[in-house]
Amino acid sequence: MAELRTPKQKISALVITYNEMGYIEKCIDSVSFADEILVVDSYSTDGTYEYLLNHPKVKVIQNPFENFTAQKSFTLKQAANDWVLFLDADEVVTESLQKEILATINNPDAHEAYWFYRKFMFQNEPLNFSGWQTDKNYRLFRKSKAHFTDQKIVHETLVVDGKSGILKEKLTHFCYKNYEDYKGKMLKYGQLKAKEDFYKEKHFNYVLMTVKPVWKFFNHYILRLGILDGKKGWSICYLNALGVLERFRELKRLEKKNELAYYLVMP
Repeated sequence: MAELRTPKQKISALVITYNEMGYIEKCIDSVSFADEILVVDSYSTDGTYEYLLNHPKVKVIQNPFENFTAQKSFTLKQAANDWVLFLDADEVVTESLQKEILATINNPDAHEAYWFYRKFMFQNEPLNFSGWQTDKNYRLFRKSKAHFTDQKIVHETLVVDGKSGILKEKLTHFCYKNYEDYKGKMLKYGQLKAKEDFYKEKHFNYVLMTVKPVWKFFNHYILRLGILDGKKGWSICYLNALGVLERFRELKRLEKKNELAYYLVMP
């Protein structure tokens, strides 16, 4: 009598994009093993959408970007399979990680979600320190057992109903294409964090605006050994600190805008 076997588990690879040419090609190639590749694009203007639209293995949907949590929650709902691999457009799954992912989801004792450690790349060269040597994120999980909390709109947080594990192989993260590209990302993140603070009724503070960016740079460049990454470590740590400064600048702008609106509607 033939042994009863658990059916092979299917997996959906999910990505959100906005102007990701130069990143997305490697990302899509690296998830070709998935049963479904679904990308939600927020109306790119650099050819990203057209590239995805013409890719034979990709299903692409366009949806307006509100914030990272809302966009990822929308994308998750579109997935056809329970197991999902949720990547950023600048992340790449190595061949060894592909094998570990497939072995994991087909293990009858699999957990509900898995953390991935990441290997950061600076213009195709590894970034070994600068505060990211212990970075890990949820990337593989069951759709039916997880959701993104609406308490954060950037650096979204996954809430898991069940056990979590950590995969051994690292995800490759091409975080730095060029100076202006990374600077733009950090400024955008800072602005979104400011909106998050504003919604939580946190108030602008000149002292924090001065101290926190300096601490961010010192922490990542000195304490977390960014100095050992040389010139690239300096660039990354400086731009990360700039993102923190932008967070406070944007919070100040939001408060002034809110005050002006209040005075305009007063009788």
